[in-house]
Amino acid sequence: MIRKNFVLISSSILVLFLLAILVSCSKDDNNNNNNMYTVSATMSGAQEVPAVTTAGTGTVSGTYDASTNVLTYNVSWSNLSGPAVAAHFHGAADPGTNASVIVPFTLNNNGNAGTASGTATLTDAQETDFLAGKWYANVHTAANGGGEIRGQVTATQ
Repeated sequence: MIRKNFVLISSSILVLFLLAILVSCSKDDNNNNNNMYTVSATMSGAQEVPAVTTAGTGTVSGTYDASTNVLTYNVSWSNLSGPAVAAHFHGAADPGTNASVIVPFTLNNNGNAGTASGTATLTDAQETDFLAGKWYANVHTAANGGGEIRGQVTATQ
């Protein structure tokens, strides 16, 4: 009788253990899918504060992995008044307000056009602002030292 009860209890524990592993694996898989964001922005002079009259335009694209806090970005611009002298992400700021530099870009200029790409690991506070849409990207030129084009960054799942 004792042996029969032992086998029954041991079997029950094993089944519960296997179910717990199965549930935790499924949950992890779902969480990983929910941790990836697509990052984007369209930059123009009209979004600068104050607004700038320019033919310049630009885009930001990339991904954000909330499980590792890693932002991967690609930025491109064209038709600026001259070569870019600086470019970066700023935050925390709503559209129409300015903020401090958070992530500077390494520039690859080709006349009045160019690109920048890279990765950055965000702090938890930065992640909160970033996912809330409170970051923007902008590109500065000699003629527009405060920024020639700007775009508010969005992160969507």
